[in-house]
Amino acid sequence: MRRQADLLATLVNLAAPGRSQGSPYTPPPAGEVMALFTAELSGHHATALRAVPHAAAGLTDLAADFREVFTAPDLAASVELLNALIARCHALPYLTRDTGQPYHLHFHGAGDAVAALGGELATGLALVVDSLGEDRFGLCQAHACDRVYIDLTRNGSRRFCSTGCSSRAKTAAYRARRA
Repeated sequence: MRRQADLLATLVNLAAPGRSQGSPYTPPPAGEVMALFTAELSGHHATALRAVPHAAAGLTDLAADFREVFTAPDLAASVELLNALIARCHALPYLTRDTGQPYHLHFHGAGDAVAALGGELATGLALVVDSLGEDRFGLCQAHACDRVYIDLTRNGSRRFCSTGCSSRAKTAAYRARRA
């Protein structure tokens, strides 16, 4: 679940325009998004994505679909969008074992590598909501930042996309109290 959460946040934050840590953010071209994102993936997943002719555009579209889940007006709307993504990707559970690891559950979608990844990421986010609670994902609460986060902390206290944004918010709050 942690790996899928990290990959999902990375993809959305990499491919979606907006604001990041107080500055405007323009995503790189789709081909560069693909190169940067596949660098985060393990070997066979990256190879499978590179083999799909339109994977770069597919990843950008997938990121936009997930961004809608994060920006939906309420949890019910987010869940509806997430369920639609799971259905569209035909996510099916199966057990697998990576080298040196015990068996664990994967939810690759049916279809090309983009759909497979989409199914796994969508189901991973659904598992976060199911096992950790409803308020475990959202938009960064730092001023002038709209990047996404997924909170896997024990106490469910994460509200920022990065330590940089957390530090900026804490510094701003400190300065406001001192003024």
